[in-house]
Amino acid sequence: VQLQASGGGLVQAGGSLRLSCVASERTFSSRVMGWFRQASGKEREFVASIRWTGTTRYIDSVKGRFTISRDNAKSTVYLQMNSLKPEDTAVYYCALGVTTSQYDYWGQGTLVTVSS
Repeated sequence: VQLQASGGGLVQAGGSLRLSCVASERTFSSRVMGWFRQASGKEREFVASIRWTGTTRYIDSVKGRFTISRDNAKSTVYLQMNSLKPEDTAVYYCALGVTTSQYDYWGQGTLVTVSS
């Protein structure tokens, strides 16, 4: 299984970016997809997840600003990030799993840098 993340870049505070992650997994539609991030010098943290049912979860710090969605026909998960803040700066990883607490496959990461 391969996960290919893209869409990162440099943006000013208040701006927007949309991350994409394409999975090579044939059973994508029945899997949980998640986005995680790791800032420099910090541990990786959960950002958002979406189940096959469409149920979503978010870390409190991104609620109302980030939206996770999926297109099963394209085996792709998205993370729309609005009102970005400098503290959102991190490498963002997508992950594929069976449950929201067990992710088996990880993408290579895409860097998001938010300037103040």
